[in-house]
Amino acid sequence: MMKKFNYIFFTVLVLFVIGCEFKIDTTPKEVKWDREVCERCKMIISDRKYAVQIINPKNGDRFYFDDIGCTILWFEEQNIDWKNDAYIYVTDAKTGKWIDARNAYWTYGAITPMAFGFSANKTKILNKENNDLNYVIKKVLETRDE
Repeated sequence: MMKKFNYIFFTVLVLFVIGCEFKIDTTPKEVKWDREVCERCKMIISDRKYAVQIINPKNGDRFYFDDIGCTILWFEEQNIDWKNDAYIYVTDAKTGKWIDARNAYWTYGAITPMAFGFSANKTKILNKENNDLNYVIKKVLETRDE
C-alpha cells in the first residue's frame, strides 16, 4: 500500500514539475534613474529620452544603456551570440515610454548622452528622415570604424 502511494505521489510530482514551465519575463522594467549605470560606458542613466534596455531571451538577464550607440557597440565588443534574438526596448523620445526598438522610427540630430544622435519614436516624425534600427546599427558601426 505504501509503495503504491509513493509511486502515485512521485508521478503526480513529476507531472507537476513538467507542467510548471519556466517563463522569462520579456517586458520592459523601469530603470532606477540616476542610479543605474550604462553597461558599456558606465555612465549613470539619467536621460529618460534615450535609455535602452536589453533582455537576454535565454535567461532573462537585463542590461541597461544610456544611448543606442552604446548598446550597438556593446553587442559587437562583447560578441553577444543572442543579439538577433534579444529583446531591445528604448524610450520614446517624446513620451519616455518603453517601445520596441525594432519597430521604432529612428531620427538623427538629437543631443544624446553619448553623442550618437539617434532618437526613437513610436510614430513617424513629420519633416524628418525616419529610419529603422538596421540603419542606426549601420551608422553607429561606420562611426566606430572611422
